Amino acid sequence: MTSNQSSVISGENWGLLGHEWAVEMLKQHLTRDGLRHAYLFAGPPGLGRRSLALRFVQALNCPQPSAPGEPCLECRACKQIEAMQFPDLAVVQAEKEGGVLKVEQIREVQHSLSLAPYQGRYRVALFLRFQEANANAANALLKTLEEAPSQVILLLTADGVDLLLPTIVSRCEVLRLRPLPIETVQAYLQERGSDETQARLIAHLSGGRPGYALRLLSDPAMLAFRQTRLDDLQKLLAANRRERFAYADSLAKDKEALRDVLLTWLTYWRDVMLRTAGADSPPINVDRTAEVESLAARLSLAEARCLVRDLERAVDRLEKNVNARLLAEVLLLDWPRG
Repeated sequence: MTSNQSSVISGENWGLLGHEWAVEMLKQHLTRDGLRHAYLFAGPPGLGRRSLALRFVQALNCPQPSAPGEPCLECRACKQIEAMQFPDLAVVQAEKEGGVLKVEQIREVQHSLSLAPYQGRYRVALFLRFQEANANAANALLKTLEEAPSQVILLLTADGVDLLLPTIVSRCEVLRLRPLPIETVQAYLQERGSDETQARLIAHLSGGRPGYALRLLSDPAMLAFRQTRLDDLQKLLAANRRERFAYADSLAKDKEALRDVLLTWLTYWRDVMLRTAGADSPPINVDRTAEVESLAARLSLAEARCLVRDLERAVDRLEKNVNARLLAEVLLLDWPRG
């Protein structure tokens, strides 16, 4: 473990794993009276965007900081913020992941932002997964971004800067967060009590995203779901047309579960594609190396790319309310046999 990894795990850096540069920048804004009225935390889901944003809110409103820019994380206010139950914190998001953040939600929070803080120094509105905002909602937020009251801070999280209106991005201080090295996440998980084999697997599955890694560590059902669906994938490769139709029919009955299955399969076929291409990128499904290599030996790079592309399109189409059963049937029928 490097000295940098050790310092992060020991509780410094606002008690977060990684993104040290972002924490340091936010601390400087806090301690040098350089606060911006809006911040955008951009990066893949599970990277720790929300955790970093909440730590920033704690630093803004902690009544007894241990040092300038250092929230205590123990007082009532810090704990309320951690639970997103603080009176001066409004959390705005679509009803479900992949849903739509609506203009009515923006307008509702705009009224509360016009009021003085109840308890803290600042009123904060945290807009999670803002790429899910529809056009009306995004345009409605522009007015607040342009004329935010002095005691109001707006925080947005999004999967990527390019998914938002340029006028939204230009009015925010943008923090582009990146995945951490796999080794850093593995060391962190082992510090939290995970054995080496489990920590290595979760670190690879997370792709260096500490938030997602912690979710996997704390929820064994997520790992069990993945295991089952990858076992199903192997069975489907050997299945005939009728068996594939039957599986597609059962899968399509729950669109939320179908989306999770497609995303799980997508990581697997990407591993196959990268192995076929001879890429040096670390695999995601390190416990399935033998299966991946066997498939990669049978497929051309063009075939592997096609399988990945079809899955990516399936995920996108599923979010546009296409016929789930037809989508699953077409997808599975194009898979190789054997």
